[in-house]
Amino acid sequence: MDCIFCQIAKGEIPANRVLENEHVVAFRDLNPHAPAHVLVIPRRHVANVASAEAADAELLGQVLLACKQIAEETGVAGSGYRIVLNNGPDAGQSVDHLHAHVLGGRHLDWPPG
Repeated sequence: MDCIFCQIAKGEIPANRVLENEHVVAFRDLNPHAPAHVLVIPRRHVANVASAEAADAELLGQVLLACKQIAEETGVAGSGYRIVLNNGPDAGQSVDHLHAHVLGGRHLDWPPG
């Protein structure tokens, strides 16, 4: 598989990692849209939320728990942060590996996009 996020999870491609455990890897986005912008990916390949199955429930929960931890460690938990999960090309998903964006450190307008 040629998935860039799978390669990052395996350590084959370097990334500015801020968290990793047996379930997820989190690293700073190369093109940040906020002072805190971290991507959280599952180590196991799941293309996106639409392709997730009931058996992936624990893994999806681990992604969200890692988002919470990233917000705490980057200092944005108190002021607020956004978790974004893009699903498919029209939503802006550019890598077909489920990933959550954790954004914070500034006021985030609504609606996005």
